[in-house]
Amino acid sequence: MRWKGERQSDNVEDRRGMSISRGAKIGGIGGLGVVLLVVVGLFLGIDPGVMLQVGETLQSPPASVEQSAGSGRDDDDRRFVAVVLAETEDVWNDVFTRGGRRYQEPKLVLFSGSVDSACGMAGSAVGPFYCPADHKVYLDLAFFDELHNRFGASGDFARAYVIAHEIGHHVQTQLGILEQVTELQSRAGAAERNKLSVMLELQADCLAGMWAHQAQKRRDILESGDLEEGLNAASAVGDDRIQKSTRGYAVPDGFTHGSSAQRVRWFKRGFEEGTLRACNTFEADRL
Repeated sequence: MRWKGERQSDNVEDRRGMSISRGAKIGGIGGLGVVLLVVVGLFLGIDPGVMLQVGETLQSPPASVEQSAGSGRDDDDRRFVAVVLAETEDVWNDVFTRGGRRYQEPKLVLFSGSVDSACGMAGSAVGPFYCPADHKVYLDLAFFDELHNRFGASGDFARAYVIAHEIGHHVQTQLGILEQVTELQSRAGAAERNKLSVMLELQADCLAGMWAHQAQKRRDILESGDLEEGLNAASAVGDDRIQKSTRGYAVPDGFTHGSSAQRVRWFKRGFEEGTLRACNTFEADRL
């Protein structure tokens, strides 16, 4: 992926190295706090069990924990993230302007270990996530290592796909889609909530593909093998592959993000067609 020397976004907020109070709680974590954790998990397409584990960790006795910034604030990973974020800004500003709308650029927060967001405290275990309450994407750069080592997805464009997917959730917020889906989920049973979550996540994959289509058209960012890297990353984080690797078998009714095949299909569809209309997972004949 051609990114070195390109414009870097000013919307990167680097919190690596900040001290985090381990005694902080989300809504007190008891009663309402636990409910909030589960709702946030469903909202973001995260397994509620993982969110609860994070909540339990954050309830440990108060102690200041100094996070490590790893390789420093001016490393290649940070520059890469800033360039990709800038590319998403250019594309979505253009798309929204042509549609008679105004795109509000999100912030991207880099953190290490744990982070405090408007959606509550979260640990690196939840992976990259978007918080609609503050319009920010949260990313621990250690996830890029996990993407390579655990999921077998490497390369610049695989990492760009991760960022573009989370920005896709911001686009959904800007278009009012996220709010509508959350309202439907609040009145639905578990199976229907999961289905809506899958539709939401697959649409974000499609929007990531649409971004890549538009960015390639604008600035020829892709090099040989880049598209394959993106498709491999989409496949690697499918619910079926993750469930099989963790429990030995897949439970389709428990999918919250979509299968590997679905994620690849919708990312590819966004890349090939490059339009918002192509990314309407909620009215598709099949996912």
